[in-house]
Amino acid sequence: MIHPRNIIIAPIITEKSSYQIGSNNTYTFKVSMNANKIEIKKAIEHVFAVKVLAVNTVRMMGKPKRLGRYDGKRPDWKKAIVTLREGDKIADFES
Repeated sequence: MIHPRNIIIAPIITEKSSYQIGSNNTYTFKVSMNANKIEIKKAIEHVFAVKVLAVNTVRMMGKPKRLGRYDGKRPDWKKAIVTLREGDKIADFES
């Protein structure tokens, strides 16, 4: 099993994710591409000591970029949208 700190890469804090925290108790994270929903759920519960009700994942494709005449692409990444039990909160998002 992958260590929980290697599964959760970073929180995603945008206007939309901030709205979802207040209305649906849903948090958004950037996670490892190799992680599945069960591993993500266990990692969130272990690291933040909360109860996860649901995990939705999205594979985000990297955007094409150019620098002069050279074409390239940003790397692909995975986003996890995690719904917590009513009353549970993650303190890192509150500040």
